[in-house]
Amino acid sequence: YIARKFFHLWAKKTFGQVLPSKARKIKLQNSGVGVFCLCFYDQKILQKFFGEWKEQWTVCRERKLTLRADSHYRHLLLNLIFKAWRAYVCQQQGKRNKYYIAESHAKKQTMLRTWQHWLVYVDGQRTKHGMQSVALAFRERSCLRISWAVWRRQCYQKYSGHKMNILALQHWAQSLQFRAWLQWQELYLYTQNEKQKDTRAVTHHQPWELRRCMEAWLGYLNLNRVKKHQNELAQEFHRSRTLRTCFSDWQLSWECRRRMHAHQRHPEKQAARTALWRVFAHWKHYVLCVKEAQQCELAEKHYKCHLLVLQKFWGCWKSHL
Repeated sequence: YIARKFFHLWAKKTFGQVLPSKARKIKLQNSGVGVFCLCFYDQKILQKFFGEWKEQWTVCRERKLTLRADSHYRHLLLNLIFKAWRAYVCQQQGKRNKYYIAESHAKKQTMLRTWQHWLVYVDGQRTKHGMQSVALAFRERSCLRISWAVWRRQCYQKYSGHKMNILALQHWAQSLQFRAWLQWQELYLYTQNEKQKDTRAVTHHQPWELRRCMEAWLGYLNLNRVKKHQNELAQEFHRSRTLRTCFSDWQLSWECRRRMHAHQRHPEKQAARTALWRVFAHWKHYVLCVKEAQQCELAEKHYKCHLLVLQKFWGCWKSHL
């Protein structure tokens, strides 16, 4: 099929648009002579093309065989290379395993040797430490024995001296206590006599002085009550008058501002509230100050009267004594 296709292409390029088959058909149509020659010509052309095709087929077959042989040879070489590589890898892995085993064995041997040396060293250090501890203990015992004897002798001397000092101090303290007891007894008897005299004088003079002080104090209280009531009435009148004036002033100012500024109700209300709050705060401060002043004045008067009474009573008692 491919040969016929390329033959038609070659015939078109060689003979032009009119092929030999068409020319032969035209000739056969024009004349009926030469049919045998045309059949012989077709057979020769077929034989020629069959021979060329056979040669090409053999060439193609040889080429296929060569390609198959090349692929088989390549496959064989790759198989041999893979087998060789696998053997090399197994050999290397075996060598590596042997190397790891040898290395672990060498490490174990070195560790065993170091462990043995370390045990020997530890035994030696233990013996050295034991000998040093025994020597230090013997030295400490000898030093302690000597120091213990010296300390015991010194302690005995100190104890005997301290005991003698304690006995002397006890004797001196007993003598001082006896003297102090005699002096205290004399002083106590004297103070008891003086106290009895003072109590007699006080019991004799105290009722009269108390009655006098009570009368003076009751008169002072009545006078303070009257003054306090008058002050409270005056403060209430002054407070009400102040509130009335402040409230009237505030009401007038608020009315004027409300008429002048009708569109500003909220700020004016706030101002009125603040003004009222200020007036109330001033009034409250004034009332508190007045109350504090009154309380301070009353306390001062009461303290002065108390001091006068005490001074008078003290003078009378001293004069009586």
